Amino acid sequence: MRFKGLTAVGAALLALIAAAPAWGETAKVERIERLGTKSYFAFVDRAEVARAQPSTSARAIIKLTVRSPEGTADLVRVIAETTDSRNRTWYQVRLPMRPNNKTGWVPASALSDLQPVSTWLRINTRTFRITLVKAGKTVFSAPIGVGQKQWPTPRGEFYIRVKLERYGGAGSVYGPLAFVTSATSPTLTDWPGGGIVGIHGTNQPGLIPGRISHGCVRLRNADILRLAKLMPVGTPLTIT
Repeated sequence: MRFKGLTAVGAALLALIAAAPAWGETAKVERIERLGTKSYFAFVDRAEVARAQPSTSARAIIKLTVRSPEGTADLVRVIAETTDSRNRTWYQVRLPMRPNNKTGWVPASALSDLQPVSTWLRINTRTFRITLVKAGKTVFSAPIGVGQKQWPTPRGEFYIRVKLERYGGAGSVYGPLAFVTSATSPTLTDWPGGGIVGIHGTNQPGLIPGRISHGCVRLRNADILRLAKLMPVGTPLTIT
């Protein structure tokens, strides 16, 4: 009686639709990164909206860019994947945006093939120490300067977005090389790029270690050059 006026096939289809669980109850999400062993990033091949769920109808969070603010090929850290009801692959990625630690879902068709990395950069703002893990082993460690109390270095999960070589000349406050991260300052919102947090050298090595910066992470020049030989872009970054 419930399906009066419908064909048997139509009634069966309605029953299936009514009984079908929501997307989140059936889709399997596979976390694919293993920090310090094998993680992944992908270049943004097509400007695409990152969404709150792996669905074209889900809430939009931000539109990814093909080029970074520095003019390099933009990329995102990929942390999980799933397939929707139409057999389309989606990647969950960490987003370079404010507020920090946001993630979103992007169709795989908008990104390059996954690029594997075996490195993991760890920054401890309490012990003023930076450590690079590669293939499960610590391969680099050095003292650092971090943000002052009023301009703290943000904590959370990020990634190395850009590498800028020959960044500063002799005596530059940024040293000879800088990495741009996906993190932004929680306080300096009016700075260029929204207060993007960098990892770079310094012309004041005597201040390291300590709370000395506006939120960026400073290394002695010899240390940043050594790190640059070991760490590729796309490396996951954890700041505690």
